[in-house]
Amino acid sequence: MPSPSTDDVVDEEILITSGRYEPSPNSNTSFPYRSVRVQQPIMIPENFTHMPLVRDALVTDTSEMQDETAEMCLSAIFNQDSSSSDPPLNDFGVPHLDRSRHARFLHKSLEPLPGAFVGYDPSRPWFLFWCLNGLSLLGEDVSMYRERLIDTARSMQNPGGGFGGGHGQSSHLATTYAVVMGLTIVGGEACYEAIDRRALWKWLCSLKQPDGGFQMSVGGEEDVRGAYCAAVIISILNLPLDLSTESPAWTPEKPTLYTGLANYVQRCQTYEGGISAQPGSEAHGGYAFCALGCLSILDSPDRSIPRMSDPYHTCYVLSGLSSAQHKWELVDKPMVEASVKVDDGVPADYTEPVWKSSPFPFLEEESVQVFDEEDRISTVHPVYTISADRVDQMQAYFRSKVGF
Repeated sequence: MPSPSTDDVVDEEILITSGRYEPSPNSNTSFPYRSVRVQQPIMIPENFTHMPLVRDALVTDTSEMQDETAEMCLSAIFNQDSSSSDPPLNDFGVPHLDRSRHARFLHKSLEPLPGAFVGYDPSRPWFLFWCLNGLSLLGEDVSMYRERLIDTARSMQNPGGGFGGGHGQSSHLATTYAVVMGLTIVGGEACYEAIDRRALWKWLCSLKQPDGGFQMSVGGEEDVRGAYCAAVIISILNLPLDLSTESPAWTPEKPTLYTGLANYVQRCQTYEGGISAQPGSEAHGGYAFCALGCLSILDSPDRSIPRMSDPYHTCYVLSGLSSAQHKWELVDKPMVEASVKVDDGVPADYTEPVWKSSPFPFLEEESVQVFDEEDRISTVHPVYTISADRVDQMQAYFRSKVGF
């Protein structure tokens, strides 16, 4: 047999119950490791309880930083128990949510940041969106940020429509999505009216392409992110679907902002089943969310905004809990294969492995949830990724308005 390639070095597998772990040779770590199974097993997949088994022999700054980060995480995992961990574990080995520290971190991140963050200036809308959404889901009152958020949003809004990453920066669909979501989270008429919907509609028309998709910026890349961001913005702000005659996609047949969009998303699906950024590119999990989110909006009864109670969207059943509060397990699901029949003509049964999601442990005690009720956070809309109530409030506000 040929000798193994030096590019793929397989380390010894360290079992979750072994009670030991050898740090990398370059590590300065001197701490001992203990078994994870102190009392109840911690709900962490075994693959994340040891260093990767297959390692690239090429050492880079990135790989060294990755090793350091992994060792820090492993230290926390192997030294946890229900009495000394911070935060402590519950009876199922699940850490309690340190709600107050998370909230303090997010509030602090909304204050002026040090000079080291200057390189993130084009990402300011994302900082606003992430922090405000996190605080909202933790149950914090974010209305205190309304005036500051409006002032910041207006400084990023361009006369030609859309929002840039910062003052004086070109409008971009991703940052426009983030600003609109931030304003939706805080809510209130003042936030809603901060958006120049007429200019935004005209700008979206300039991004619409003849093949059905959207560019991320005027003259920029066209990909499935644009499909999702545009669908969210159009639906949540109740923008007209008619195209302006200046749009690159306008024809005498009068297509709309949604014309050909579902077909564009479909062409982004690759041979292995995933979704790529553009037709013919490599599939990626993030793009799958963008594609499914866009199609969910297009498939809603009035092509505007899917509601949590919409019977046509059964996927919303899973939104009752945060995904972090679910346990996942690969199970065999009974199936019926109609094409395979036995002598008496009855379809034959067979099983197919599927992922099962549940907030309960996969034990006999199906009535006991694995997280404590005090650690529950607010739910998010599975398409818009923010509170469904906030989505409904903005939708209702703009549906009550006639025109711009």
